[in-house]
Amino acid sequence: MKEIYINAIADRLDVKPWQVENCERLFAEGSTIPFISRYRKERTGGLDDVAVAEIRHWVDVFNEMEKRKETVIGTIEQAGGLTEQLRSQIESSVDAREIEDLYLPFKPKRRTRATAAKEAGLEPLADLMYSVSVTDPVREAGRFIGDRVASAEDALAGARDIIAERLSETASVRETLRDIFKTRRITSKATKKASSPEARKYRGYFECSEPISRIAPHRLLAMLRAENEGYVTVRIDADPEKCGNKIYYDFCQERKYPAKPLAEQIREAIDDAYRRLLEPSISNEVIREAKEKADMESIRVFGENLRQLLLAPPVGQKRILAIDPGFRTGCKVVCLDEQGNLLHNETIFPHPPANEKIQSIRAVSSMVGKYGIQVIAIGSGTAGRETEEFIRRVPLPEGTKVYMVSEDGASIYSASEIGREEFPEYDVTVRGAVSIGRRLMDPLAELVKIDPKSLGVGQYQHDVDQTLLKEKLDNTVESCVNSVGVNLNTASPYLLSYVSGIGPALAENIVEYRTEHGAYRSRAELLKVRRLGEKAFEQCAGFLRIPGAENPLDNSAVHPESYHIVEKMARDLNVSTTELVGNDALCSRITAEKYVEGDFGLPTINDIISELKKPGRDPRESAREFAFADDIHTIDDLAAGMELPGIVTNITAFGAFVDIGIKQNGLIHISKMGVKGISDPSKILKLHQQVTVRVLDIDTDRQRISLQLIKQDAGRRTS
Repeated sequence: MKEIYINAIADRLDVKPWQVENCERLFAEGSTIPFISRYRKERTGGLDDVAVAEIRHWVDVFNEMEKRKETVIGTIEQAGGLTEQLRSQIESSVDAREIEDLYLPFKPKRRTRATAAKEAGLEPLADLMYSVSVTDPVREAGRFIGDRVASAEDALAGARDIIAERLSETASVRETLRDIFKTRRITSKATKKASSPEARKYRGYFECSEPISRIAPHRLLAMLRAENEGYVTVRIDADPEKCGNKIYYDFCQERKYPAKPLAEQIREAIDDAYRRLLEPSISNEVIREAKEKADMESIRVFGENLRQLLLAPPVGQKRILAIDPGFRTGCKVVCLDEQGNLLHNETIFPHPPANEKIQSIRAVSSMVGKYGIQVIAIGSGTAGRETEEFIRRVPLPEGTKVYMVSEDGASIYSASEIGREEFPEYDVTVRGAVSIGRRLMDPLAELVKIDPKSLGVGQYQHDVDQTLLKEKLDNTVESCVNSVGVNLNTASPYLLSYVSGIGPALAENIVEYRTEHGAYRSRAELLKVRRLGEKAFEQCAGFLRIPGAENPLDNSAVHPESYHIVEKMARDLNVSTTELVGNDALCSRITAEKYVEGDFGLPTINDIISELKKPGRDPRESAREFAFADDIHTIDDLAAGMELPGIVTNITAFGAFVDIGIKQNGLIHISKMGVKGISDPSKILKLHQQVTVRVLDIDTDRQRISLQLIKQDAGRRTS
């Protein structure tokens, strides 16, 4: 990669050029983001996976830019307009917008008014006027009257069209206007369609004006969505006269002030250029740039929410009774073993209209006893609270825990190809209940089967750049999977596919080998998997775990390439590797500097020692029970001033949504979190965190609840 790009990325991300260069080389070698951030710290200076992912993004951006430059230079050269100065400007640029500005005069375009004027032979007149080489434009225009030009005024009109287009394609003019537009306000006004009932949710944008440089990302995206749906018109309130004056002033500064007759022609061309060509183009550009920033912020929020969701506390390998609640159609109940295998399913009807409470209590009690149930998971959707209250009236064995579990995405999974593959003989209701139980057991392993956009933790996810969104979400899922590690002998192909260096095809091959040959006994056995070569093994091995393996390092985050270092540590301590692994006292006696060698620097050695102390440690918290207020079931039960327990279900740029046990989530606006000047709610609250809130206002018409944060629990519950 060219040095100009390396330096541009380093400046943008506030890292060293050598860190960017080394990351780029590792990408070229086929290394993944998790592998680089975990096992190549010496080469990156200890950059985390987020920083490495950002470098990867900009490496891809600049690689595409280099291809674009080749196309631009080739086209300009074919048009006969390429000079050494222009080539140098393009080749040295790291700004896509600047490149397109330089390309614009030579870019193939459809027929325009300026094209017609040039065909009529009026370009020489335009050149004379543009260079201020004529004092009497009317007399000069008379020389161009002929078969294709009827009058001097027609000649002047054509020349003005050429000048207008030339100005609109001048990089300095466009940049001047961009600078002006960025200081202005973006406004929205209601259209006739805004009178429809569907437009009510956008009424805050029917007459709105905010500085384009300071508008909140979520407000800009909402405003643009309202425009896309036809309820408002959006523009930037730049003053045409002031913009025209600035263009005219700069035009004269570069040349000289023209005599009055020519000045009038030039000013008319400038006004036309601004109104017809520049204002729409620059306005769209500036709004698009603001949207790109809003997209990035919304995607960042979505990615952080997704990370917290995927790393939600698991209850672990427990026998689970999971319920997908319902009224008329009943509650679908499944029993799962410690590995999440389906043991039994049936339907109970404890709610109206059937009201078979006694039969349902007997059925649940029977299943709990027969299948040794340790944990009960209840979906949080329709009839969820009622089902929780019912279950808490069932006489359960001491120690049996009950959890409410988010159903977001469960229906997507149950109707998906993955769901059909896993449970071809069962209908969607059974699959949904299984998904609820499994996501309590291990949220990460289950949620990777569902499109992240269906998990209910995004902000305007359908309005943002879908390519950038997919990149961020894929990186987030990959990061979470690899930070936790994956059990090689129990993981589904869907979970394995996110492990560094594997992907869907190799994941299927790994499971196929496991099915044919039984459980893996060592990481090295992976090299026997079809099409899994040395490079893939290098990338994935450190993130795969084999509980009970002969070599205990195979159940740790120590990479096989470092096993010899651990063996040397054990020899120096006069113990076996097995005795060393997990022995904090022995590990504390290791002098890290003693084992630095070649590519294995101090960061890697320290990571190895930390891992030896707690091998295979799951970074996630433990799941905790939670109970909503007993007497709150609908929005009508609320009153201002009430203090209630709740669970954070979504975090946005403007606040956090909280489940308080009713159908409608309440909103804690960022201003009601008790911290002055906070600009990011995720600095205060985490997804699924337990909180205590005060009800501030209830809008029953719009089904909105305003809350204030009173207290937050340091822990989170699984849901």
